[in-house]
Amino acid sequence: MLTRLAISTHEEVYRVEDRESGLRGFIALHSTRLGPAAGGLRMRTYEGDDAALEDVLNLSRGMSYKNAAAGLPLGGGKAVILGDPDHAKTPALLRAMGRAINRLQGRYWTAEDMGMSPEDMAELSRETRFVAGLNSGTHASGDPSPVTARGVLGAMRAGAAQLWGTQNLSGRHVAVQGLGHVGWHLCHLLHESGAKLSVADMNPAHVASTVREFGATMVDPRSIHAVDADIFAPCAIGGVLNSRSIPEIRARMVCGAANNQLASPEDAERLRARDILYLPDYVANGGGIVNVAAEILRIAPRAPWVDERLDAMQARMAHILARASGEGVSPAMIADRLVEEQLLQVAV
Repeated sequence: MLTRLAISTHEEVYRVEDRESGLRGFIALHSTRLGPAAGGLRMRTYEGDDAALEDVLNLSRGMSYKNAAAGLPLGGGKAVILGDPDHAKTPALLRAMGRAINRLQGRYWTAEDMGMSPEDMAELSRETRFVAGLNSGTHASGDPSPVTARGVLGAMRAGAAQLWGTQNLSGRHVAVQGLGHVGWHLCHLLHESGAKLSVADMNPAHVASTVREFGATMVDPRSIHAVDADIFAPCAIGGVLNSRSIPEIRARMVCGAANNQLASPEDAERLRARDILYLPDYVANGGGIVNVAAEILRIAPRAPWVDERLDAMQARMAHILARASGEGVSPAMIADRLVEEQLLQVAV
């Protein structure tokens, strides 16, 4: 069952329920000004419906900004399923979500996100064609995580050039919070770049493999943000940059793959006041949606198109950082201003 909710900040928001499969979730379309709303499907254990709804609203708004910042002809949307993906996810549940997405007739395109895999996307695709991140097919893009990590690395290089006058990350100490798909790939790229790694994750197996493969140092997840490092890279859940954590951060730069890293808009100014360079998350982590967009838009050949847009994302980040420095404001303010100006130029 698809029930529309009245949310003034969004174009369309739906509660999704299917008693037979146990599905409970939400789909949010924040904006379709630039094109169909696109954003991943996330499954996680929420405290309740209110927490899940708040998450999908924040994430879908972030996708509008992310897609615009990446120069894509796509709007912003997101979907969430309440439940433990390791135990509650079933083919029946995924197919029920696929049917719900299909009822939106292409106004929303979904893809892989937290708690989901390309195999799960294939299950959804049995009920709807409005799904990307597939492993097979003419324009299949597969797991977007490696491309997301490449985009974050490019953003870090832009930040390094701003702070230290060089894009070279060799010898830089990076504290990575979260070693899921994107966090692990980012560690791989940083290791290849000669960076020193401190890592933390709630899953001991993820930590052990990263320590073993990349010579990383294990850190307690509760204190990874406070490591004396050059760069702090949040790659887990959002809201990690807040009034409690910011005074404890010792890194000169914050740049990671997590969405909605700032707990509040005021936290961007708290970081600036401490002379910590914050790289707006939706600009840094847009590589995954670029990869997915190539599938949605049926781009061929895909690889050079993706490479070109990753280069453009890095250049955009450098531009944002330079303007923020020149105006004496947070990069978050400049990034939001640029995107909002871009959206206003599009006819409703």
